[in-house]
Amino acid sequence: MLRVQSLIVLAASLLFQFDSLAGERLDHSQATPEANSDVLWYDVELLGIEGQGWKETNAKFDRLPAKAEGVVRRPVWSLSHHSAGMAVRFKTDATTIQARWSLTSSSLAMPHMPATGVSGLDLYVKTEAGRWRWLANGRPTTFPENQATLAQGIPAGHREYMLYLPLYNGVTSVEIGVAKASYLERLPRPADVKPIVFYGTSITQGGCASRPGMVHTAILGRRLDRPVINLGFSGNGKMEQEVADLLAELDVGVYVIDCLPNMNDDEVAARTEPLVHTLRQAHPTTPILLVEDRSYSDSFLIDSKRQRNESSRQVFRAAYERLVADGVTRLAYLEGEHLLGDDGEATVDSSHPTDLGFLRMADAFEPLLKQLLAADAKSQ
Repeated sequence: MLRVQSLIVLAASLLFQFDSLAGERLDHSQATPEANSDVLWYDVELLGIEGQGWKETNAKFDRLPAKAEGVVRRPVWSLSHHSAGMAVRFKTDATTIQARWSLTSSSLAMPHMPATGVSGLDLYVKTEAGRWRWLANGRPTTFPENQATLAQGIPAGHREYMLYLPLYNGVTSVEIGVAKASYLERLPRPADVKPIVFYGTSITQGGCASRPGMVHTAILGRRLDRPVINLGFSGNGKMEQEVADLLAELDVGVYVIDCLPNMNDDEVAARTEPLVHTLRQAHPTTPILLVEDRSYSDSFLIDSKRQRNESSRQVFRAAYERLVADGVTRLAYLEGEHLLGDDGEATVDSSHPTDLGFLRMADAFEPLLKQLLAADAKSQ
């Protein structure tokens, strides 16, 4: 009898430990009730913001730390207020999921990028087979406040979700609304799962994805089951030393450097090696992936664009080869010629990818990132 009781206590203890690891359910007292409704609104900060490299920020959804103000160039600092790459993971049994969010800019859309990508939310759900599938988006229609029913009529059950924040706008608040009878549960990552950081241009930031979950960085995060830190700065990914120093502060699984579209040949020649050496000095074994610029989709006909691609790649490749010759290890290189395919169908303006282009980019990145992450795991 004593043995049976011990087994029961042990089983209960293990179950408690499993539940603790699985997540933490938010208390109703942490929510804001909606008048004349059974909906409770939870600030996403209670669930944890994924994709934010620093917590010491001026605003709670900034991508760079407060100390970067006045250190990085003004355009970089301004763009760091966009919430690109940030996401919220949670579990719920809710049959209806709502969201409300407050934007920092009245520019809801761009001529070549829809409001759903610039300023909208994007909801994914994990299927019973363990795959992330798109479920719904929050379409921005007003400034600054927006509210949307993301999904309703969801069958009863407990499911994991991921909500992506806007790519080219900032937010001051984001809340998730569920019925009072439902729960929201945090889904913390294991402590040993390190993020992938992408440093780059407008393409890295997400221009011109139709929604936040369709940029290649987000696609790769879902496929590789990794947090992603998106440090794409539209027009301003220039391998600057000030940004390199900030990158070196991050403890990540892989550094991805994808800045060529914003740089001329002289800048590429002068800045590639110092950036890599800065990262390698701070993190002797962390893999670093150098990415060539994608081919302009009209470069098959427009000679100046073809020459632009070819010359920057030659300078970049030469820097990579010097780094390897100097003994820099765990340094990988991804060619750009076929990142968007070869049919010219994957951009909106010969440069910025459509959703098809981002999918193709993710396909090109994935095998190499898997190799780098696997090799890094074996060395630990």
